[in-house]
Amino acid sequence: MLYTSAEASKLLRKLNEEKLSIESRERQSSTFVAATTEDIEAVRPEYDYTETQAEIDEIEAKIRKVKHAINKFNIEHELPGFNMTIDQVLIYIPQLTKRKSKLSAMKDKLPRERNSTSRFNGAIEYTYANYMIKQAKEDFTRISDELARVQVALDTINNSVRFEIDI
Repeated sequence: MLYTSAEASKLLRKLNEEKLSIESRERQSSTFVAATTEDIEAVRPEYDYTETQAEIDEIEAKIRKVKHAINKFNIEHELPGFNMTIDQVLIYIPQLTKRKSKLSAMKDKLPRERNSTSRFNGAIEYTYANYMIKQAKEDFTRISDELARVQVALDTINNSVRFEIDI
């Protein structure tokens, strides 16, 4: 069946939720407590070990197929306008985000800031920016624009290009 990356991610989330549900039911029913005065068979919860393990195995096989298909798609497809495969872009986005955060702090610095405490006998100390604040502001804008551009391009391809997942 054909899926977009966005659809495949939703399918993956659904499969993981199914697996968690089965595992939760298994935790609740694989063991039970009965008083010595109770009829054990009357309080025994319904549980089939073999069937439960088979269900988990089947879902895990589907999860592997979906993840493999997504990874293969990400490795084989280049993001238009970026000269990078999608898997490289998935590394590039956190790099840009980290750089944007650093530049955000740098662009907001004053050229000279008075320190609140002095290490030297009453002398006033200042911290000086050792870079061009204007350049940090320009770089912040450039990085912010690049991050937005790459995110939009990735969203577009994730919601439009289909690939085969055989599950």
